[in-house]
Amino acid sequence: MDHDQLREWSKRAADWAHGYHAGLRDRPVRPRVEPGALAAALPAAAPEAPEPMAAIWADFERLIPPAMTHWQHPRFFAYFPANAAPASMLAEQLANAMAAQAMLWQTAPAATELEQVVLRWLRAALGLAPHFTGTIHDSATTATLSAVLTMRERALTFAGLTAGLSGMPRLRIYASAEAHSSVDKAVRIAGIGQENLVKIPVGADRAIRPGALAGAIAADRAAGYLPAGVVLVAGGTAVGAFDRIADGVAVAKAAGLPVHVDAAWAGSAMLCPEFRSLWAGVDGADSVVVNPHKWLGAQFDCAVQYLADPAPQVRTLGLRPDYLQTPGRDEIVNFNEWTVPLGRRFRALKLWFVLRAYGLEGLRTRLRNHVAWAARLRDALAALPGVVIVTEPSLSLFTFALAAGDGPTEDLLRRINDDGRVYLTQTRADGRFVIRVQVGQFDCTEDDVMTVAAVVREMLG
Repeated sequence: MDHDQLREWSKRAADWAHGYHAGLRDRPVRPRVEPGALAAALPAAAPEAPEPMAAIWADFERLIPPAMTHWQHPRFFAYFPANAAPASMLAEQLANAMAAQAMLWQTAPAATELEQVVLRWLRAALGLAPHFTGTIHDSATTATLSAVLTMRERALTFAGLTAGLSGMPRLRIYASAEAHSSVDKAVRIAGIGQENLVKIPVGADRAIRPGALAGAIAADRAAGYLPAGVVLVAGGTAVGAFDRIADGVAVAKAAGLPVHVDAAWAGSAMLCPEFRSLWAGVDGADSVVVNPHKWLGAQFDCAVQYLADPAPQVRTLGLRPDYLQTPGRDEIVNFNEWTVPLGRRFRALKLWFVLRAYGLEGLRTRLRNHVAWAARLRDALAALPGVVIVTEPSLSLFTFALAAGDGPTEDLLRRINDDGRVYLTQTRADGRFVIRVQVGQFDCTEDDVMTVAAVVREMLG
């Protein structure tokens, strides 16, 4: 394929995308396929000779969409959304066409400077203090790993970078019992070890207990361990738990420890001032992650990490060999030094397009609608015989189950997803299997949300 052919097929791809999105409500959210079915339909080896694009395109249409879970479906209520607003899709086309490797300022000046500007816009929109400086990672997992690696090195006075961890004190990281598994992954990759991630019990409000956190830190110091940092939750993945951020920060700071706040999902809601009490105290954190690709419409991948002081993270993750120097420009920002990979995509472009194309008030309207519709759906499900609301809405996330127990609840979830009109997933809460509902798909309507109640009502007969 050459660039003339690319122009022709790009127009066809745009038409296909329009039809795909227009027809999503007619597709099951999750495909009715068995594991291995697609692989079995593909050749065992790549072709030796070029194939015509018409044949490749025909195979794409025949094989790929029917075997996809449709994350942009307006009745996708599983996990958290990975939204792709139309403006974001357009920006990604442009970024893909330029195909820049934005690792350094000199390799992509516009990408670096737009990232700085657009993250200042977003910082103000979220109500974060102006001392925060941001960067865009691929996912919250990378942001959290970056924060944990920095905690490790701060605790070791940056000796781990050169001497390694052998012979070093046993480090400890503290997190809420509601923390996402990305924290577990971070301590494993960072060489701290799963056994040294101390999960602090939560109270009835599912928030970390400050006294328990302080006690754990003191006990570890008395035992000869080296506390390194605290991870707090602002909108946990399972049921939307919120730590009392101000209390957690106060305990950590009294102990001399840095704090990372995981607000990957719920942080976007802070565009709305009325929700900001949920993360009160966040300005005292050292690191905060918010994923615009979850709830603001910026296409995956786009995870923003705000840092009170980027210097410790840059010292931990940054390297400047001769071939990455920018002669005469030592003062410029090179964002590869803020994260794990050297290579970086031009992610800021889609966030810039989204913020301008929908405006802050347009995005706030969507967020408020999702929260309100989730509350209405909760009430509709609660009115059904045998349905129990297990966890009340945390913003737009809640869980329910059948009073008859785990087995019937699991069977109900299976039948809902086999039906295909909506897609829900599960978690465990208060010791029971529960069905999780998360409203946040960019183009969903109130009717789409209330379809969940209609489907459950049908399934219960």
